[in-house]
Amino acid sequence: MDWTRYQTPSYDELIGPDGLPRPAARPLVEYLSGMSGPELAERQQAADVAARVMGITFTVYSDGRNVDRTLPFDLIPRIIDSREWQRTEAGLRQRMQALNLFIGDIYGAQKIVRDKVFPAELLAHSVNFRPQCVGVRPPLDVWAHICGSDLVRDADGTLYALEDNLRIPSGVSYMLENRMVAKRVFPELFETSAILPVDDYPAQLYDTLAALSPRPGDSPVIALLTPGVFNSAYFEHAYLAQAMGIELVEGGDLFVAADDCTYMRTVYGPRRVDVVYRRVDDLFIDPEVFHPDSMLGVPGLIRSWRAGKVALANAPGAGVADDKVVFAYVPKMIRYYLDEEPILPNVPSYLCHDPDDRRYVLEHLDQLVVKPANESGGYGMLIGPRAGRKEREKFRALIEADPRNYMAQPTLSLSTAPIVGPEGPVPRHIDLRPFILSREDTYVTTGGLTRVAMTEGSLVVNSSQGGGAKDTWVVDLEEMA
Repeated sequence: MDWTRYQTPSYDELIGPDGLPRPAARPLVEYLSGMSGPELAERQQAADVAARVMGITFTVYSDGRNVDRTLPFDLIPRIIDSREWQRTEAGLRQRMQALNLFIGDIYGAQKIVRDKVFPAELLAHSVNFRPQCVGVRPPLDVWAHICGSDLVRDADGTLYALEDNLRIPSGVSYMLENRMVAKRVFPELFETSAILPVDDYPAQLYDTLAALSPRPGDSPVIALLTPGVFNSAYFEHAYLAQAMGIELVEGGDLFVAADDCTYMRTVYGPRRVDVVYRRVDDLFIDPEVFHPDSMLGVPGLIRSWRAGKVALANAPGAGVADDKVVFAYVPKMIRYYLDEEPILPNVPSYLCHDPDDRRYVLEHLDQLVVKPANESGGYGMLIGPRAGRKEREKFRALIEADPRNYMAQPTLSLSTAPIVGPEGPVPRHIDLRPFILSREDTYVTTGGLTRVAMTEGSLVVNSSQGGGAKDTWVVDLEEMA
């Protein structure tokens, strides 16, 4: 593999500005340099076949021709030095601690609002605030048990927090499957390099869920509630349920009885469920409380949860902090609740409900990325430098009509990593989604899911927008020394 023509104007995760591999990436780059083009292409084909055989799929809703497609997998892993990762992990723990304190406060005393650290008007117009959750104290006082935080690296090498996904974050199954494929393709490197493992995630997730059980005992009944086979993340739902050895259920499989307990229909009769890992949005989870015509949820599930008869992960209402406008206040939350300085900086944000910020955004639409507060998957964004005048004017009207719903960030020069091109390695922009589990302690995956914009120059890495993925190796250089 010839690296001599590999060039990128951005910070590259594997190759430094001097054209040499970064220290943690050196063994990989040297290994790949010893492979011919046909040999590398053969390894990539082997990886593609493995991904298809393993059924690693994702639904692209915008492509009406596809129900499911194989998630593109690039075999060249992203490399992170374990010394850098230790600091990143500490920053993620800090964010999750503050966010859970924020959610609990918002559904409790709302001290942060009374102290004018968080604006009351933002809460008043939050579409993810659930009045039905006011006064509830979930087990362990944890609301967001599973979080996927998106991190990006800018041109100067700084790693920023971009988003915190606290409702029903997806992607962890791809992280696990990517590692399995990489082990098949590069068995030699796993024998000679100190690559930190990721495969304890299902056990960690199970322990997190089991800790929420309202009934004492060693074998709680846990179910993963999925919207069904047509959901874009159904592969992940089935994968995680199987990996944890728990039940995969749809709304019709569960019911809430007169004793407010939640039961699962089985061939042996009703079986009480202790914990529901729900992958259904708040508004569809219980037609008694939210959308009455929802066919995805379970009538009475919120009643059962409020009565303490079943635990829900993530807790309903946790999405109040999964708001791109609320995201901008996370550094203030860390200082307010923890009396600490944020370890991970936020990407600078402009909030359109603020008159000065809004004026700046409207004057610089051609330079900014504009996001609606509550969309996900890369939908509904304006990437100003890539947009035409008509699209920018459309967003100007949207912002002026509902400024609370929009925020903007500078267009960062996202870092790149090489993917296998037809004539050698070529750079593509990437981000990183680590997963954080909150219980009495906090667990952070080693690395996470690296998402790749497969199109040259594109900054959109979301799987739902056609992005791909690659394995993430956190490498311990001290152990290799």
